[in-house]
Amino acid sequence: MIENNMVTITGKVSSEVEFSHEVYGEGFFNFMIDVPRLSECHDRIPVTISERLVSKDKLGIGTLVEVEGQFRSYNSYSNSGNKLVLTVFARDIVFLDDEKKIRNPNQIYLNGFICKKPVYRTTPFGREITDILLAVNRPYNKSDYIPCIAWGRNARFSESLNVGDNIRIWGRIQSRPYQKKLETGEVVNKVAYEVSISKMEVANREREEKNDAEREGT
Repeated sequence: MIENNMVTITGKVSSEVEFSHEVYGEGFFNFMIDVPRLSECHDRIPVTISERLVSKDKLGIGTLVEVEGQFRSYNSYSNSGNKLVLTVFARDIVFLDDEKKIRNPNQIYLNGFICKKPVYRTTPFGREITDILLAVNRPYNKSDYIPCIAWGRNARFSESLNVGDNIRIWGRIQSRPYQKKLETGEVVNKVAYEVSISKMEVANREREEKNDAEREGT
């Protein structure tokens, strides 16, 4: 288990299962899960899963599942340019039979490094938001680049963070629909995925304070 990137989402399969890619003879498939919020809304989150973990025939639309894994990113190249694609990479899946038993349907923990200067802003309704791009390391010298959003006092706090700071965050994955206007004037509907932060800590500052305390004690 990769302990610096842990996700658990629970919800209903909301799309057909489609082939994604193959690695050394192992096939991987994509599908969407509708994960409920506390409100009447839900987040529609993409999942990538191995054919060796579960048969795609078991993932019919409406099936209630709990998925554990990591939130990963990769670059998709096309004629329109480079695009950062985000997905939950499944490590385990459990089939459920009663959605009333779902308590915490959307949880994520990340331990990573800030790779762009955080951007503080306010919404038209006066809500404070800071956008953070977090690089989370994984094996074989790879990293996942995860967009995150801090709110309120976390937004004010994270505004002062710097590139290279090591932070730990807890929150949930959210999907956010938006519209993009193309050069042709056409408007297309798109969906952005990001982590909404509920709690955060600065890891490297904790180490510095501990080292300072140890030096003072010697």
